Amino acid sequence: MKQATLHQLKVFEAIAEYGSFTRAAEELFLTQPTVSQQIKQLTKAIGLPLFEQVGKRLYLTDAGQEVLKVSRDISERFTQLEMTLADLKGLKQGKLRLAATTTAKYFVPRLLGSFRQRYPGISISLQVTNQQKLLERLAENLDDLYFTGQPPDNLDIKPRPVIENPLVVIAPYNHPLAQEKNISLQRLVEEPFIMREPGSGTRLAVERFFAENRVEINNVEMEIGSNEAIKQAIAGGLGISVLSRHALALEGLNGPLVMLDVEGFPIQRYWYVVYPTGKQLSVVTRTFLDYLLDEGKQIAEQTSLEAYR
Repeated sequence: MKQATLHQLKVFEAIAEYGSFTRAAEELFLTQPTVSQQIKQLTKAIGLPLFEQVGKRLYLTDAGQEVLKVSRDISERFTQLEMTLADLKGLKQGKLRLAATTTAKYFVPRLLGSFRQRYPGISISLQVTNQQKLLERLAENLDDLYFTGQPPDNLDIKPRPVIENPLVVIAPYNHPLAQEKNISLQRLVEEPFIMREPGSGTRLAVERFFAENRVEINNVEMEIGSNEAIKQAIAGGLGISVLSRHALALEGLNGPLVMLDVEGFPIQRYWYVVYPTGKQLSVVTRTFLDYLLDEGKQIAEQTSLEAYR
């Protein structure tokens, strides 16, 4: 077996895949005599026949099945080695492509800033979009990692919870309920609500929460597809809303908005980093993912706390 070469195993895999010496030769851009010679030498090294022909069809022998398993394992290991070596160079001159839903923009840049200081040679791109657009990008595998508060159920993905994402009730600082404690949901829904657009992860979570508590929001004053626009509408006295606490990261204690003390709130959720199952993560991507899991929560919490000092 030690006399077998990688080239012979590659030829063997092609024959096993296509079931034909002729087809394998075409796919590998080799002559058929060359393919036959490679298999003859591999068979001699193994000491057992690898194929048997029944009529016009080729079948793997038991020995051939075992050699194919090992051959594929070797091919996979070499592929991983090539990726690793290339990506190790990439840590100095690599690229990281990220996509995030709109609310994530309040903390993701802080995470990226700290990571970039550690790896200054890495070029980072960040696409900020709504939930629907992010899912489209995820389905097309356009980016390395995706930040979302609502991992999709209809895609084969790996979700990794990285940061807490509490949803809170937000009102203008001079709202009549601003000084009350443990406000009931029934009292809350008497207020005009400003909601995110249908399909938003935040809106889905809010609707699920009120449905589970058997309380219906009937007084929806406006639907707005931007957290910043919602905050301006609240400050203008148009209603109250439920947003991620991260959306208040730049407001501080003396800002125009306050969090109301409402029963059942905050709604505890998480920010997830997701990627397609089976996706081969580059070393740069794996390094960033490890950084998120190890340090991301601490950095995001620090960002949130600074807003209320």
